[in-house]
Amino acid sequence: MGRQWMIFKRYFVLGCVAFLSVLASAGEVKNSGGGMLDFNFYPYLSKAENDSVFSLNMASGLPNRFSYFGFINFYNQQNENELQDTVNFYSELNLRWKVAETSPLDLTLQQVMRSSEDNDRTRLGVRWRLNNTSHLEQFFQRIHAKWSINLHAVQFDDTDANEWQLEHAYSFSFPAISKRLYVAGFIDHTFNEDLPPTFPSNPIVSETQVGWRIVENFYAIYEYRINQYRIDSEVNHAVGVEYKMKW
Repeated sequence: MGRQWMIFKRYFVLGCVAFLSVLASAGEVKNSGGGMLDFNFYPYLSKAENDSVFSLNMASGLPNRFSYFGFINFYNQQNENELQDTVNFYSELNLRWKVAETSPLDLTLQQVMRSSEDNDRTRLGVRWRLNNTSHLEQFFQRIHAKWSINLHAVQFDDTDANEWQLEHAYSFSFPAISKRLYVAGFIDHTFNEDLPPTFPSNPIVSETQVGWRIVENFYAIYEYRINQYRIDSEVNHAVGVEYKMKW
């Protein structure tokens, strides 16, 4: 029964993806909301040698109030120099649909894919863009910030635990100091996960990136990383370079 239920869930999710893709492509074909590609290289890691050394972020506006955001991280091999040999990857693909033109809420579908077997997962949820909320919009404009909270309420995977997650994403600019400076990051907080007793009960993964534009689209970047799944090396520092393409 468990195996049949898992197969049903997989086909249900695939059907949802296909249905949403048809809706997103209906009507106008052109990219109506702009987009970006963001390449990040990290030749220096302070402690966790097997942390991410390269990431690619992708975003695009789509017709009919849809949007897309995704990324892929490549991880360094243990006991090897940074960028010498990447052996693992982790990626998230997010399809979002704004429920109304003036609404700060999005319905979300997230597909997680990563190295190894039987560890991919699909999440359904709702995202709240605080900086687009009527009573909060002026406040976030004054502090030059954006902040969103995504409740991944339903999760399909190969485990029996009823997991759910809160995902925070934020960014700050500092025009009073310099237009070259920004701070951005995320906080993933997972609940009700079936983990060994050596792990925290509700682990957090977060990254805060500080960027300084050097010239044109090139940035020097520093990241403060917390990964509570990485016992004895939860905190890591990364230094690198970033190249952004926007349209």
